[in-house]
Amino acid sequence: MDTTGAATRETGRRTRPDRRGAVVAALMLAMALAALDSTVVSTAVPQIVGDLGGFSVFSWLFSGYLLAVTVTLPVYGKLSDTVGRKPVLIVGAVLFLLGSLLCALAWNMGALIAFRIVQGLGGGALQGTVQTLAADLYPLKERPRIQSKLSTVWAVSAVAGPALGGVLATYADWRWIFLINLPVGAAALWLIVRHLREPDREPGPRPRVDWAGALTVFACGGVLLTALVQGGVAWPWLSAPSLTLFGTGLALIALVVAVERRAAEPIIPGWVWRRRTIAAVNLALGALGLLMVAPTVFLPTYAQAVLGLAPVAAGFVLSVWTLSWPVAAALSQHVYRRIGFRDTAMLGIGLAALLLFAFLFLPYPGSPWQPTLLMLLLGGALGLFQLPLIVGVQSTVGWSERGTTTASVLFCRQTGQTAGAAVFGAIANSVLASRLGGSGDLDAVTRALDHGSASEATRRAIASAVHAVYLGASCAAALAFLVLLLLAPRRFPVLDG
Repeated sequence: MDTTGAATRETGRRTRPDRRGAVVAALMLAMALAALDSTVVSTAVPQIVGDLGGFSVFSWLFSGYLLAVTVTLPVYGKLSDTVGRKPVLIVGAVLFLLGSLLCALAWNMGALIAFRIVQGLGGGALQGTVQTLAADLYPLKERPRIQSKLSTVWAVSAVAGPALGGVLATYADWRWIFLINLPVGAAALWLIVRHLREPDREPGPRPRVDWAGALTVFACGGVLLTALVQGGVAWPWLSAPSLTLFGTGLALIALVVAVERRAAEPIIPGWVWRRRTIAAVNLALGALGLLMVAPTVFLPTYAQAVLGLAPVAAGFVLSVWTLSWPVAAALSQHVYRRIGFRDTAMLGIGLAALLLFAFLFLPYPGSPWQPTLLMLLLGGALGLFQLPLIVGVQSTVGWSERGTTTASVLFCRQTGQTAGAAVFGAIANSVLASRLGGSGDLDAVTRALDHGSASEATRRAIASAVHAVYLGASCAAALAFLVLLLLAPRRFPVLDG
């Protein structure tokens, strides 16, 4: 008997076909809230700083939100398996909207950062639970349809977010960047409350929530991610603050292990890493988060400094991969149905490794169409890589484990992205320092570019630094390929059809 698919089919029956479209619309709205958040805010930073001050700490507008999202993903994943998706999604949306309202009312930078963390506490529930519900609503054969729609939401948000933020900050007020979330979130909440119907839970003892595990996971993740985000930026890597944070983080890891071993229903159960398929997907998507830092963080600077493009044109060079990514993701089902989830993902990440490595051979200064073409192809390769892994791993577990599994995948990707920002930032600064005689600093170089005062030596140093970052990204892609080859089973043990 197919017990794993039963809950998914029951969710589909209780959420009638005429209502399923409304639920999908709600999921897309909820995902848009999370996807638009950072891109919209980044455009309005000058206006926010001009109004509230706090230039020295404004980066925590993003870091604080990222930390809260990342460390809460496994907590919400387990809660969704324990108490259901609907209550977790509702609580997450309410927290996100409360944080948005408080951000619009912030009176100084410290308050705004604190309220951004509240937003992040809700954003973690939105990201993980939306992806899990997408798998609950559709059987395996139809799952690519909803996943490609969610990929399109991210793509549109990446392009539209900066433009929307700029328009609101210029013609209205930066506070509207947060207030605009309220009607969108309210519509998503109404659709979820009215139309989503989950299967009735079997009678039995009340589920036990591992609050001690949730607290220790949150503390451990917060300390380690703070060390990664601030290391090399707010203080040197080998300074007392960095060493203290990393030491505290290691001690908290030991505490998490001890607490989770004793918990009846642990937040991070051991089976997440004992099962080959889930462990391989977690590691592979962690490498994806790592390599994504190269284009998203460093390519715009390269486009402006080396290619001499205006900021808008530089943003276009980056944004083209958001066009090919969802298209490739939608078409990937035709590939993995023939050769399997693992081999399709290996094909995609293998192509990505070659494309990232090809960046090193671009001429100096080169023409804008060259990195644009590479980014278009890279988006297609990564769409072929990511979606089969997410659909595949969600299909290897039952309803009661799907939230935890999905959250672990997203947690690893987010952690990889945070680590990538730290690692590749250190690599870029090191190359700049060596090329500029010890005076290299990415922020200083960026300010020089903004004022049009970058010398030819600086531009060549930036080209070398970005090449080094892309070399590291190609190594991360190769690592993901090896993880899938050596650890993942060729055929995923799919439980539902």
